[in-house]
Amino acid sequence: MTGKRAATTFTVLGFDFGERRIGVAVGQSVTATATALTTISVRNRRPDWAALSELFATWRPERCVVGQPTHADGTAHALTPRIDRFCRQLEGRFGAPVDTVDERLSSFEARSRGATALDAEAACVILETWFGVYFSASPK
Repeated sequence: MTGKRAATTFTVLGFDFGERRIGVAVGQSVTATATALTTISVRNRRPDWAALSELFATWRPERCVVGQPTHADGTAHALTPRIDRFCRQLEGRFGAPVDTVDERLSSFEARSRGATALDAEAACVILETWFGVYFSASPK
């Protein structure tokens, strides 16, 4: 298939990282859609790893996607070093590869959908954005 990756089925967890909360969504490659799941607390700059472990045990994702905020001019956001660390920790703890995707306007989009759980819905938007990029990439 030109412009499409081979049809494979896999589960992906998406994350909207924040200083106090981390929104989480799950997606399936078969439909390239995502569903908002939950919001995980961050206390003393540490995510609730027990809650994250439960999500990994339940969903068994083959991959993770974390939103990476950037400024309008493309420069790194102040949260970038913490997000990079979170990505390394996810991969180290759970063994699933971690991708990042530009999350600009994900919270705006989550609000426009009328979501009550904004962080989880923003994670959903992040994951849907990643699916769009992943499936539009040419096969290697």
